[in-house]
Amino acid sequence: MTAFGALGVWQLDRADQKRQLLAAFAGAAQAPLEELAAVRAGVDATRYPHVRVGGRYVDRRGYLLDEQVHAGQVGVHAIGVFAPAGGDDLLLVDRGWVAWNHAPGTTPALPALVEGETMLTGIYAPYPGGGLRLGNQLQRQATWPKLTLYLDDAQIGADLGHRLLPRMLLLDPAADSGFVREWKPALLPPERHLAYAVQWFALALAAAVIFIVLHWRKLEADRG
Repeated sequence: MTAFGALGVWQLDRADQKRQLLAAFAGAAQAPLEELAAVRAGVDATRYPHVRVGGRYVDRRGYLLDEQVHAGQVGVHAIGVFAPAGGDDLLLVDRGWVAWNHAPGTTPALPALVEGETMLTGIYAPYPGGGLRLGNQLQRQATWPKLTLYLDDAQIGADLGHRLLPRMLLLDPAADSGFVREWKPALLPPERHLAYAVQWFALALAAAVIFIVLHWRKLEADRG
């Protein structure tokens, strides 16, 4: 009972942590801009800084994060490779979502990258979780952008032959971008943790009921 109850309390605490993270993420896009150079090396896990960074996109390099669903449609997130000015590490930039049904002979309709020096603004966020960790084989793909089911900074860094920053940039929405940019943090929702808590508390109650029933039967047997 104690173990099950403790696990239930732990899940309630996790749900509260996720609420705080969601609140921090929701307010990130309206937060004052910070320079990426000030936060690039290390950021508290509970923060999603709203940053700006100058530099240029690496020409003919990029990735398509596959099997991404928006409004019931399947598509991809276009991931650009960006070289920040004054830094050695590359930055992955999520340009947004576009529809793509994988019809034979088709490719996603991606708006062209900005050429030359440019300034980007967006949320400096952790890499998204999820995706099957099988069959990516990035280095065997000969054409760019390369298709991937997940974003792993070590694997992509090896594919590019260059180290990546520990987080990526989620670009601010722009009406003329050609992309859908409705960002959500990659984490389990608080409701899922509440459901787990209910399950643990139910097991604690079941353990209590079993104990009472078995103990009662023992007492009845002793009296007999």
